[in-house]
Amino acid sequence: MTSKTIVVVGASRGIGKSIVEQFAQNPDHRIIALSRNLDKMRMAFAEFENVECHLIDLASDTIKNDCEIIFDKLNSIDILINNAGTLVNKPFTELTREDIQLSYNVNVIGVMQITQAAVAKMDHAHIVNISSVGGFQGSVKFPGLSAYSTSKAALCSFTELFAEEYKETNIKMNCLCLGAVQTEMLEEAFPGYQAPLSADKMAEYIVRFSLTEDQWMNGKIIPVSLSTP
Repeated sequence: MTSKTIVVVGASRGIGKSIVEQFAQNPDHRIIALSRNLDKMRMAFAEFENVECHLIDLASDTIKNDCEIIFDKLNSIDILINNAGTLVNKPFTELTREDIQLSYNVNVIGVMQITQAAVAKMDHAHIVNISSVGGFQGSVKFPGLSAYSTSKAALCSFTELFAEEYKETNIKMNCLCLGAVQTEMLEEAFPGYQAPLSADKMAEYIVRFSLTEDQWMNGKIIPVSLSTP
């Protein structure tokens, strides 16, 4: 396996944390871990010399500039995993404008602007967006997730549009729509619910996908779930 520079967004907990830990097992990789919780990342990844931790907030108006400063120190970016997200679980009529804005700022706008900052450092690269089956057309939908699932659906659309715009380059983008995974975010939104997959197992799939599947696909929206439909 050749060495790669890998950016993981949303790396302080859950799937993102597991993704960083699994990539870091290869000392040839250089991993840039990004999240709002810098202290938590530094504690989690202290044993890995090939992991660098940086503070970012996807809801910030300065997210693109903040990432440009971080990425300016890199020679290139080979893999970008847009894993960060926020989940608001409220009945539709109780959603505030702030709830909706936060969902879209973190789940869509922040992802787009991080990607804008990263593209300048990409030649041959794979961008993997982490969406949800709740944003996958034709899947079962759940009450209370209007802000979350519509923002994740927008991330799917962005994937297709980016892939079309960059189809003549070696920069590929795909989107994984994950089913329920046992993470802190899920537990906070749905207390007591037990998901069929652990964060480590899902991270294992995402790591493998990001390393290899850009050879075969671009602009694809892929559901990754044990549930049907």
